[in-house]
Amino acid sequence: MTLTSETTAAPGVPNDALRKALTSQIRPSRPNPLTAVRVSAWRTMRKMKHYGVAVLFDVTLMPIVFLLTFTYLFGGAFAGSTEEYLQYFLPGVLVQTVIMPTVYTGTALNMDITRGIYDRFRTLPFWQPATIVGNLLGDVVRYVLALTTTMSVGLALGFRPDGGVGGVLAAMLLLLLFAVSVSWIFAALGVVAKAPETVSGSSMLVMFPLVFTSNIFVEPETMPGWMEAIVNANPVSNAATAVRGLVHGDASGADIGWVLLASGVITLIFAPLTMHLYRAKSRT
Repeated sequence: MTLTSETTAAPGVPNDALRKALTSQIRPSRPNPLTAVRVSAWRTMRKMKHYGVAVLFDVTLMPIVFLLTFTYLFGGAFAGSTEEYLQYFLPGVLVQTVIMPTVYTGTALNMDITRGIYDRFRTLPFWQPATIVGNLLGDVVRYVLALTTTMSVGLALGFRPDGGVGGVLAAMLLLLLFAVSVSWIFAALGVVAKAPETVSGSSMLVMFPLVFTSNIFVEPETMPGWMEAIVNANPVSNAATAVRGLVHGDASGADIGWVLLASGVITLIFAPLTMHLYRAKSRT
């Protein structure tokens, strides 16, 4: 290729740099999987800027709305006083705060596929599953923002964690692990769904029953026996119980163990399944 003095560089790129890049005989080294995951995670975080209002609403405003509504509208009826109910309800809201946005992992992945971005990725020489893993890791930033905002509002309203800072941090770490494992479910759905609306619509049919048939809002002991059994078997209830124990300083090993077990089982099932579906799509 012959470059003349009239060669035009991209905006902000000097002509000398463009000429050097085009005439170089040295191929760039293939990125390792860790680099590919890091770049994909950074891309996921960068995309949040383009959906700023929606992200802000989902990860901050919605939990705050639930917190204020249930505490001051129903708290007196549920627990006798809003202050007492807040001590019970806030840990449950933390669980809801990270569980609901896990749907967007599958939605974002499906948008890449349906818009043709996935086809472009297939032509690039990097570890292809990095797209999925990077999406999941990038979403962790969203979860941290949601947890931090919700906890801050709860403290301002009068929530007092008896477990101290250590208990709160441990609860957040446990929730992040649980949320990432649930994200694998929707990542698998995002690979096979025909449209992003299919992912969000079908996932909400599962998500809302799981959240509202749990012990996030009320004690299971106040329910009929058959409903109490359903609530106690719900993994979301197990997560809420473990988080309450950690923030209040009375968590049991069994409560935490159930959450870790559920997270491990979900990840072991859906992570390989998602990778298989993603690779199978690349061969079609």
